[in-house]
Amino acid sequence: MTPALTFLGAAGTVTGAKFLLETGGPRLLLECGMFQGLRELRARNWQPPPVEPRALDAVLLSHAHIDHSGYLPRLARDGFAGPIYCSPGTADLLRIMLPDAARLQEEEAEYRNRTGATRHAPALPLFGADDAERALGLVRPVAFGQRFAPARGVDAAFRSAGHILGASIVEVAAAGCRLVYSGDLGRYGAPVMRDPEPVEGAGTLLVESTYGDRLHPADDGTPVIERAVARAAARRGFLLIPAFAVGRTQEILYLLRSLEEAGRIPRVAVYLDSPMGIEATVAYARHPEEHDTAAREVAAGGGRPFVPARFHLSRTTEDSKRLNDLEGPAIVVAGSGMATGGRILHHFRRRLPDERTTVLFVGYQAAGTRGRLLREGADRVRIFGEDIPVRAAILTTDALSAHADRDEILRWLRGFRRPPATTYVVHGEPEAARALRDTVERELGWRCHVAEDGARVAL
Repeated sequence: MTPALTFLGAAGTVTGAKFLLETGGPRLLLECGMFQGLRELRARNWQPPPVEPRALDAVLLSHAHIDHSGYLPRLARDGFAGPIYCSPGTADLLRIMLPDAARLQEEEAEYRNRTGATRHAPALPLFGADDAERALGLVRPVAFGQRFAPARGVDAAFRSAGHILGASIVEVAAAGCRLVYSGDLGRYGAPVMRDPEPVEGAGTLLVESTYGDRLHPADDGTPVIERAVARAAARRGFLLIPAFAVGRTQEILYLLRSLEEAGRIPRVAVYLDSPMGIEATVAYARHPEEHDTAAREVAAGGGRPFVPARFHLSRTTEDSKRLNDLEGPAIVVAGSGMATGGRILHHFRRRLPDERTTVLFVGYQAAGTRGRLLREGADRVRIFGEDIPVRAAILTTDALSAHADRDEILRWLRGFRRPPATTYVVHGEPEAARALRDTVERELGWRCHVAEDGARVAL
C-alpha cells in the first residue's frame, strides 16, 4: 500500500484538526481536535468517528488547545486504547484542559435537559469526565528532540513550535516517506516562549495558515498595556483584562511584571481570577526549558517570571465575589478571552457602568461575541439577561497573537535546507490558506496546495 494522508479536519477551516497517516501497515492520527465555532462545524463532532478508533495504532498531538486535542475523550470513549504521544508540557496542559472540556459538555447537557432545549431525550454530553480520564491514561510524554517509535516501522520526534507551552512541530518517517507538520507556529521574539525550531527538510509538509494572509502589528503590545494601567491608576479604577487561560494569561502576567520592574507602570494589585489560568500558570512555571532567554534569566536571578509585585490568586467563587467590594486601582485578569462566559462577565456586570473602569482586550474577538461588540463601540451589552450600560474605556491590541503571521511563517519555511517535495496548507480559513499558498509558490518556488477537507493524498 502506498503511504497516504487524509485530511479529516482543519482543511478549509481553523478547527477540528485531524490528519490520518497510513503507512502501509500502521495507522496514525496526527491531532484529535474538536470542531468549534459555526453550528455546522460543531455538528461534525457528533457524527460517527471519521476513522475506526480501534484501528488506530497511535495519536500524535502537536499541542493541547481544544481544536487540536478536544476529541480525544470521545475517541477513547469509542474504543481507542493506543498511546497518545505529545510533549511533556502538552501532557501537563491536557490534565487541566480535558477534564474542563468534559465538565462543560456535562453542564451543557444538564442545562438542555433542565430547560427542555433539546431534541433528544435525554440530551447527552459528547463525552464526560470518565472519558477524559480514560484519554489521559493513554498519554505518553516525549521530550523535544527525542526519537521514538509510535508504531512498528515508524520513527517520530517533536520540536518546539513556540506557540504555547508544549506546542510541537511533528516529524514522522515511515515507509520511505518523511512528513513534517508545523502544528500551530509561534512568534519570533515573543515574550516567554522560545522561537519556533527550524527543520532541515521533508518529503511532505503540512503548514498552518491561521494568519497566512496578514501581518501582526509591529509593536509588542506594551504601549497599550502601559496606557491601560496608567488610566486605571490615575482614576483609581479597575483594569479588566479578559484573557484565555492558557498562553495569553501567562504572557500578560509576564509583561505586567516586566513593565513594573522597568518602572514603566505603577505597581498596583493584580488578581488572577481564573482557576484554569492559575493551574496553567503553574504548568508554565514548571517548564523553564521552554522559556526564552529573558524568562530563564528572571528565574535564574531568583525571580518569578509570572508574578507581578502585588499578585493575588482568586481560586474560589467566594474569592472572586470579594473583588466586587474592593476599591481601585487594581487589575483583574480573568476568562474568557472573548467574554463569552467565565468570571470576567461578573466583573463586566459590576464595572462596565463605571467610567473609571478600563477594559483591555488582548486577543482576537470573534463576530457575535461580547468582546467584539465592546471592541466595536457598543454602548451596552447583555449579561445574565440584563442590558449593562458601557461607560468604561475600551482598549485593544492585536500584537499579542500566539500565531505566526504571514512573514513569520515564511521565515520558518526559509529555514528548510531542502524544500519539501509537496507542501499542503492547513488550519486556515479559505482566503488565508489560498493567500499563503500563493505566497509560498511566488516567494519560495515550492509546489504547494491548499488541503481539501476529506481528501486522501498519496505520499
